[in-house]
Amino acid sequence: MTTETDENITVIPRSEHTISRSDISDNALKVLYRLNKNGYEAYLVGGGVRDLLLGKKPKDFDITTNATPEQIRKLFRNCRLVGRRFRLAHIMFGPEVIEVATFRGHHDQIESEDKNRSQQAKNGMLLRDNIFGSIEEDAIRRDFTVNSLYYNIDDFSVRDYVGGLNDLKAGIIRLIGDPETRYREDPVRMLRAVRFACKLDMRIEPNTAQPIQHLAPLLREIPSARLFEESLKLLQAGQGYATYNMLKEYHLFEQLFPVISSRFTNNNDSPMEKNH
Repeated sequence: MTTETDENITVIPRSEHTISRSDISDNALKVLYRLNKNGYEAYLVGGGVRDLLLGKKPKDFDITTNATPEQIRKLFRNCRLVGRRFRLAHIMFGPEVIEVATFRGHHDQIESEDKNRSQQAKNGMLLRDNIFGSIEEDAIRRDFTVNSLYYNIDDFSVRDYVGGLNDLKAGIIRLIGDPETRYREDPVRMLRAVRFACKLDMRIEPNTAQPIQHLAPLLREIPSARLFEESLKLLQAGQGYATYNMLKEYHLFEQLFPVISSRFTNNNDSPMEKNH
């Protein structure tokens, strides 16, 4: 029976969900078990949990814990810490890397004298620092509800703090929090909304979709290397044509490919569009 521990969390016991440890990477399980054995909370989180619940094979397995990066490093000799503003632990098993993040907490917008940060802020991006927090705080800091589901290695339950299970069942991509604020915080989330909607054959929730056309120009402030990486993910997920159409619908395509889109017509009848 589904257990409601309080109004803000749904706990689904092992008997009521389809996630099996046999479908989880052995190396991810090693990390989860060692963290748990040493007294830390340890959860599989994000796309891995989402895909397992959908009966898909996850591309990778991310873990979150209340252990700090330094505590994680002490437990794993094959660990290296990466990142500056928010440190992550990468635990290396040959070609497989298991990423472990400490729970992220609430944070306030910061003022900075740093020239680059100030310039970015003027261009409409909200810049915030990350601090460690609780699992409840971590859940609401994630981007979409379907990516904020936690598989608990301690009792093999799934924990949902933001209504992600209902959205997963309904096929809805919904941002956590105020959409405009979250897009300004990281404009790449607009591309991720499109990617997940097309990849998972879901629809973008209306409030999540509404600001995208207006905020699409914020992508111009994102470093080209990051946009290139995101473009590869968008167009190599097996739903290239659907992704192309949705990018055009939300005026995102022209931000990613301005030279190509400059040849397009209002009636979509340019030679380039006819021959795609």
